[in-house]
Amino acid sequence: MRRLYSDFAYSRGPIAGCHWAGAVPDQALEFPVIAGDQRADVVVVGGGYTGLNAALHLAEAGRAVTLLDAEFPGFGASGRNGGFCCLGGTRATNLQLKLTGDPGEVRRAEVAAIDHVADLLDRLQIDADRQAHGELIVAHSRASAAGFPALAQEVAEDYGVTAKVIAREDMVARGMGGRWQGALHVPLGFSLHPRKYLQGLLRAALAAGVQVHGNSAVQNIDHGPEGLVIRTAGARIRADQMVLATNGYTSESVPPWIRSRTLPSQSSVIATRAMTPEELSAQGWTTRLMAYEDRRLLHYFHLTPDNRMVFGQRGGLLSSAANDARIADRVRRDFARVFPEWAHVETPHSWSGMVCLTASLTPYCGPIPGLPGAFTAFGYHGNGVAMGSYLGARLADLMQGIDPRGVLPQAFRRVPPRFPLGPLRRAWLAAEYGWSLMTDRADYAAS
Repeated sequence: MRRLYSDFAYSRGPIAGCHWAGAVPDQALEFPVIAGDQRADVVVVGGGYTGLNAALHLAEAGRAVTLLDAEFPGFGASGRNGGFCCLGGTRATNLQLKLTGDPGEVRRAEVAAIDHVADLLDRLQIDADRQAHGELIVAHSRASAAGFPALAQEVAEDYGVTAKVIAREDMVARGMGGRWQGALHVPLGFSLHPRKYLQGLLRAALAAGVQVHGNSAVQNIDHGPEGLVIRTAGARIRADQMVLATNGYTSESVPPWIRSRTLPSQSSVIATRAMTPEELSAQGWTTRLMAYEDRRLLHYFHLTPDNRMVFGQRGGLLSSAANDARIADRVRRDFARVFPEWAHVETPHSWSGMVCLTASLTPYCGPIPGLPGAFTAFGYHGNGVAMGSYLGARLADLMQGIDPRGVLPQAFRRVPPRFPLGPLRRAWLAAEYGWSLMTDRADYAAS
């Protein structure tokens, strides 16, 4: 099995300090290894939001489903993300989307994805610490803030909601005290506890009859006279259909079609200890809104219900214990710079994981060419809580031969091309990160 990053990226090292594991530890997500000859209607490879949504919806429709994970359900980005259920899933602009379909379809799918997760939380009665207040885009520079009125108009046109521009001088009064130059409030989306949501999905899938196995990495996928044959180190499973749902943790060779169609990128997160009301008041950041910066190498953050600040940053091209420690130190310094009154607050938790990019800048959801009965969805561009969940359910629709029960944009049905440079394609990220560092500089306001 070939992968783009070093073995450390796919080990348990990057999640050793994950805050979310306090409520849902790794051990609570462990399942037995699959062994021997097996038969299933559907095999789902990958136990994150996409895989669990597909498995749940197929099992509820009466299919016999077996789910396999190389480690445990939620091991990848689904169990370690920042907790944003928000708009996103694509990096393509409306102008770019017009080349492949209707941009309005994509924007409707983004809203539908948020609603899909909200409906699941309600239907399955999952208590995932949902805080439904929308999302805040904060300006890292005066130039960024100057563009917010136009961005508010775009939000209105794309999503049919009113986004409110908040001037720098009004932010403290709204509980948004920090070194930002302004903000834009978009009233869509909510934060949640990623592992509590995942554990709720997992319980529902088990109740629906899904057979779940951990430590069962898939080594080979073939199609022959008996249908699909999926092999692990100790098992051979025959199936009529299969879902590949491994996103940023996808092998380069299983199946060979996937080679170079994904570009994993590291995202790193820290979390503070629980802060006192006095500490929150001293900094002036008391809002429960999710927030992120309007730039490529962005910071993203939100307060949890128990007053911890979860603070993450995009960017990272190497994977090792030493590099994770260096990035965590950098994120910690940035945290203290934008929230100076919290510079003394301990950050006992740090972790990292992989988001997944595509060369088309949009997700893919559909069949795997050349492998009859096999389907996949991937490429959520760092916004997979909503979109990964939604496209998992849409895969279940496609696999049953029914019209998708939610909008599935034409742009998402197009097979993404391979990235140039093959195993050296991280050079694209290096160039983008370097350009962003030169051109997207912050001029954070003084306190």
